[in-house]
Amino acid sequence: MSDLALDRPAPRSSAARPPAGFRDTVTMVDRCVRLSRRNMDALITALMLPIMLMLMFVYLFGGAIDTGTAYVTYVVPGVILLCAGFGSATTAISVSQDMKIGIIDRFRSMDIGPAALLTGHVVASVVRNLASSILVFGVALAIGFRPHTSAAQWAAAVGVLVLFMLAVSWFAAMIGLFASSPEAANGFTFFVMFLPYASSAFVPIATMPTWLHGFSRHQPCTPVIESIRALLAGHAPGSNASIAIIWCVGILAVSVAGSTFAFRRRTAA
Repeated sequence: MSDLALDRPAPRSSAARPPAGFRDTVTMVDRCVRLSRRNMDALITALMLPIMLMLMFVYLFGGAIDTGTAYVTYVVPGVILLCAGFGSATTAISVSQDMKIGIIDRFRSMDIGPAALLTGHVVASVVRNLASSILVFGVALAIGFRPHTSAAQWAAAVGVLVLFMLAVSWFAAMIGLFASSPEAANGFTFFVMFLPYASSAFVPIATMPTWLHGFSRHQPCTPVIESIRALLAGHAPGSNASIAIIWCVGILAVSVAGSTFAFRRRTAA
């Protein structure tokens, strides 16, 4: 018998494998993204909406609105946030639909935690919103938008935008858990879709009725929009950036806590 021994591959260390919670989260994100791709009607609507809104606001309303700058430059952040609000409705409906058809019980029987389930919907929502944002920038550049910003300001603008999308997506997930049906979830998210209209997204706040100024200045969309608008123009956002971050972090914290509570309540039986 030969003295040479065959080298056997060393057993794979369990430390090299990602944690089970991380693997479950990646699986749920992949599931939600694939579901979005298969729902072609909703996907086409989500991708076409930014183009239609950008063209509508710039060419139908832009000529009648004086913002002190090219209207396409002024309106880009507002259209992005409006599309994020629309995407939140899709997230709320998806979460509510999962609760209604009983798929959550099947996943729980496979020892998949609630954090992975909800994070899958949230990350898929952020991905959809980022795709819409890229379309908004593409259309805006084609019709005359010219940002004057550095790489650091680009990164800051994207960071504020992603934080807002994350907060809105978690808020939508919470609404989907509290709602009794997908139709109710869609109705509850109308408020999120309405917020950009009552902000500085499409017209300066000074042109609004006096009684509306307080609400328009002190709601979450306005500091987010003003921060992104200033950064894309190459200016410092000032206090708007810190206010926007505080709003987003606050909404995110409340939404995650509310989602945890609602999930436990809905699955307690």
